Amino acid sequence: MKRTTLTLAASLLATTALAEGQELTVASWGGSYQDAQSKALFEPYEAATGNTIKQETYGGMSDVRLQVSSGQVTLDVVASGSGSAARAGAEGLLEPLDYDVIDVSNFPDAFYSEYCVGGDVFSVVPAFNTDKYGEDGPKGWADFWDTEKFPGSRAYRGTVSGALEPAMMALGVAPEDVYAELSSEEGIERALDKIRELKPNIAVFWSSGAQHAQLMKDGEVDMTTGWNGRFDNAAADGAKVSYFYDQGLLDYDCFAIPKGAPNKDLAMQFIAEISKAEYQDDLPKYITYGPTNSDAYDTGEISEEVAATLPSSPANMDMQLPISLEWYAEWEQIAAEMYQEMLTE
Repeated sequence: MKRTTLTLAASLLATTALAEGQELTVASWGGSYQDAQSKALFEPYEAATGNTIKQETYGGMSDVRLQVSSGQVTLDVVASGSGSAARAGAEGLLEPLDYDVIDVSNFPDAFYSEYCVGGDVFSVVPAFNTDKYGEDGPKGWADFWDTEKFPGSRAYRGTVSGALEPAMMALGVAPEDVYAELSSEEGIERALDKIRELKPNIAVFWSSGAQHAQLMKDGEVDMTTGWNGRFDNAAADGAKVSYFYDQGLLDYDCFAIPKGAPNKDLAMQFIAEISKAEYQDDLPKYITYGPTNSDAYDTGEISEEVAATLPSSPANMDMQLPISLEWYAEWEQIAAEMYQEMLTE
C-alpha cells in the first residue's frame, strides 16, 4: 500500500479537521462486499482519524424507513444501491449531501446524486460456466438468449431492477435507445415478452448477489445475470465462472446519510474522506468493483492489468449502458408490478 497513516492523517487535518475518538455507525450488506469495504475504506479511516466505525449489516432502505418514521435513527451512514438511494431521498428518508464538504470534482457525473455519492462501480453482466462453454462464452445479451448456440439452464433477476434492459438489448435495441423504448407500458411489455421467451430455460429467479454467485459455484445453472464482483470472488473460490463486459449495465453503490442521523456532520466528513482516490484505489484489491473517483486510476496502485478487469475503467465503461435513475424514478413502480405478474404466470 502506497499511503501511510501519517500521510492520511495530515491530509485529514488539512481538509476536514475531524475530532478524534468519535464513533460512527455504518451499515452495509455483509458478505464479501462489506469485507472489502472494511479493509479498503473503514479500517484505514479508523487508523487515519482515531475515530471508530461500528459496522452493522442491514436490510436496505426499508430499515432506514422504519428508523426515520419512528424517530429512532441509529445509523449514521448506509451503503445503498444508487436507485434505492434516489427513491429514498425523494421520499424524505435521507439527508442532502454537502458537496462543499465532499469533493466530487474527479467523479463522473453519473456516479453521484443529491442524496448519495458513489463508493464503487459494478456491472450487471451475463456470466457463464467455463466448463460447459469454455472461455469463449456469451458476449452480450443476444447470446444469453440464444439457447441453440448456448444450450443450458439460466438464472435471472427476480426483481425488475436491471432485468428489462438486457431483454431490450437482446431484441436488438441499441443501448443508447433502451430507456426511450422502455418509457411506455407497451415498451415494458415488449421486454417482458422477451423474458417470457427465455422463461422455459430459467431455472431460478435469484434475489441476492450471494445467491447468484452460489448458483454458479455449485454448477446449478449454466448462465446467470449478476454482479461482476460476486462472480470474480466465486471464481477465486474455485467456481468455473467467467463473463464479458459487452452490453453490461453500469451501476454504482453509494453512501448515504439517513434523515436525522445522530452524527450527521461527522458522517458527511467520513464520506468525504473515503471518497478520496487514496482510499478508492485499494478497493479492487478485495473485490473487482471499480472506483468512482477517476483519480484512483492515476495513483499507481491500480495496475493496467487490474484496470482492464474493472467496470469503471474507460475501456470497459465505453461498452456498457449506464443505469438511468431518471427512468427508474418515473417507471419502476409500474414496471415492477408488471414484472411480478410475469413471474407468477
